[in-house]
Amino acid sequence: MAGRRRDDETPVPRVRMTGKERREQLLDVARALFAEKGFEVTSVEEIAHRAGVSKPVVYEHFGGKEGIYAVVVDREMQYLMDHIVNALSGGHPRELLEQAATALLDYIEGSTDGFRILVRDSPVASSTGTFSSLLNDIASQVESILGLHFSRQGYDRKLAALYSQALVGMVALTGQWWLEVRKPKKDEVAAHLVNLAWKGLSHMDHKPRLRIR
Repeated sequence: MAGRRRDDETPVPRVRMTGKERREQLLDVARALFAEKGFEVTSVEEIAHRAGVSKPVVYEHFGGKEGIYAVVVDREMQYLMDHIVNALSGGHPRELLEQAATALLDYIEGSTDGFRILVRDSPVASSTGTFSSLLNDIASQVESILGLHFSRQGYDRKLAALYSQALVGMVALTGQWWLEVRKPKKDEVAAHLVNLAWKGLSHMDHKPRLRIR
């Protein structure tokens, strides 16, 4: 059965779906459009057009563009958070660094659209926004594990918060760059990140001082 037609009169197939199936379809369509064009440029009309439904169907399920965007972002944030936290199994601090770096790069590789959405409207370098909030949550997870290492090595445990922010920010910003260039290979990028971070952590001064002051 043919549904409504495009401007060029090409029929858009209309598939009967349950309410849950239609909701998931609209989320998938919106996710792809938000990743491609961003929130501001994407319209409810375009979401409906690509899904092969009328605009009222989108409004019925989500109340508008803001509603469907909020669900897409919330889902993506939860997925990324779970992915990284599950990867942080503890152990040696170097292993922790490898797990965190690899988990984020795995996510970027396997969920490119999702990562584009998160960083397009809330870039890594921003101090506010959804992605910044997510990075703070991840840094808190890293801080708790890094703090144990600091205590064992005689460093001030309160500094674990600073170092966890620095490490997570370094990996996230590098991941945003790698999203576009995809060179070198993922595991090589992770290895270099860990090399830089671990060489620094394993040779830290207990009370560092600036040489230029």
